[in-house]
Amino acid sequence: MSNATQASLATSAPDNSQGKWLDGVDMPVFLISGGVIILFAVLALYDIEMMSGWVNSAFATSTKYFGAYWQVLLLLTFVIGIFLTIGRTGAVVLGGLKAPEMPTFQWISIIMCTLLAGGGVFWAAAEPMAHFTSPPPLFGGETGTAEAAYNALAQSFMHWGFLAWAILGSLTGIVFMYLHYEKGLPLKPRTLLYPVFGDRVMKGPFGAIVDSCCVLAVVAGTVGPIGFLGLQVSFGLEKLFGIPNTYTTQIMILLGLIAIYTLSAVSGVTRGIQILSRANVILAVILMAFILIFGPTAFIIDSYLHSFGIYLDKFIPMATFRASPGWLDWWTVFFWGWFLGYGPLMAMFVARISRGRTIRQMILMISIVAPIITCFWFTIVGGSGLAFELANPGVISEPFTGFNLPAALLAITEQLPMGFMISVLFLILTTIFVATTGDSMTYAVSMVMTGTDHPKSAVRVFWGIMMGIVAALLISIGSGGISALQSFIVVTAVPVSFVLLPSLWTAPQIAIKMADEQGL
Repeated sequence: MSNATQASLATSAPDNSQGKWLDGVDMPVFLISGGVIILFAVLALYDIEMMSGWVNSAFATSTKYFGAYWQVLLLLTFVIGIFLTIGRTGAVVLGGLKAPEMPTFQWISIIMCTLLAGGGVFWAAAEPMAHFTSPPPLFGGETGTAEAAYNALAQSFMHWGFLAWAILGSLTGIVFMYLHYEKGLPLKPRTLLYPVFGDRVMKGPFGAIVDSCCVLAVVAGTVGPIGFLGLQVSFGLEKLFGIPNTYTTQIMILLGLIAIYTLSAVSGVTRGIQILSRANVILAVILMAFILIFGPTAFIIDSYLHSFGIYLDKFIPMATFRASPGWLDWWTVFFWGWFLGYGPLMAMFVARISRGRTIRQMILMISIVAPIITCFWFTIVGGSGLAFELANPGVISEPFTGFNLPAALLAITEQLPMGFMISVLFLILTTIFVATTGDSMTYAVSMVMTGTDHPKSAVRVFWGIMMGIVAALLISIGSGGISALQSFIVVTAVPVSFVLLPSLWTAPQIAIKMADEQGL
């Protein structure tokens, strides 16, 4: 580490800048990020074809030139994080507290409800089926066999497993914990670049652009699931209860969702967000247990063990696969862009809830335990679908035709005992899942706006309502608006990925420095 870097790590931001950030809203970041999101919605309403054309062109450019870089970035983030847990740095206590401020179950619940909520219910049903009916190029071979089902699950594990989780707060969580709680820098994405650029990134347009890009990525990444939820639950209500699948129904669903996650975000991390996450995990565990006992039990257990073995065996080939750019762009690179966009703000949120935890506890939870649980969840939901499809070809794949995510989920739940009730519970679970993403990201965006881990309620309310309104505007033009936003997420991940890059070397430097300070 250079002397300049050591000096910059040892000092905090200037008092006058810090005071301004802590007292009020950072207007440049607020205006840039809010303005771009509003402009996106207005242009989509004006001419969705034109907007989609622009976004798809930018999407293709982003995946072509940055896809390989993203694959390396995620792989290195995971590997370096694991090395930090093994050595003496694993015992470093983070966040300036000697003991965790949050009980372990509640801490795990909130973490599990972050990434998984981005689409974990519908994707868990749909992605394994998509890879089963159209095998990934790395595996190829025939479809319709048990081996094809195992390969399909293994590919899904790659997209929602170790690498996806690691980028959401393992190394970046260490950097935020040290620079915010130990050195007093604001809880903003620009702080990740402080060890490299010093005060230059903390003041002026450079820092504002960094923060705005990160806010834009996470707002786009959250508005997408909020909008999709309106479309998906509305589809489910028509199928289950005969309630017309109209824009009015979708708006009513969104209004209920906005109310839930905004109230949760306003009540804070230790109340609403914690309560909602705990309810989410309890309901998910009940549904998992029900399907495991009353569903295709033997296939679930066999496929989890077998597919996880394939995942570990083919881990590096899948992580570095570059042979089919067309497939890669719409699968691995798309997911990597989505999760990268969440990276800085999710890391801020992880830092906020993980004070008093050791590096080993935090990284093992985020990079190992959470992915293993996620893969089991995908096996419970998607593996059941594969078992039903193998036993009765077409029973899941036909409703799924045209990449109909909610139809795939309901086709699976209908095959279970008490299928109607289980379908209703899954719709409730999905709503709570998206609400937990909404409240945590509303809270995180508000932290960026104020630079503090206790942002003003008015700021939280504004961003909560704002994301819901943009989702409502986009679904008014059909699924095309939300689909354009989903592609836009990958475009916003390009600048964000460079904000995350320095943590590859600054996190180990900080971990070693803290280990020395704590006498480890």
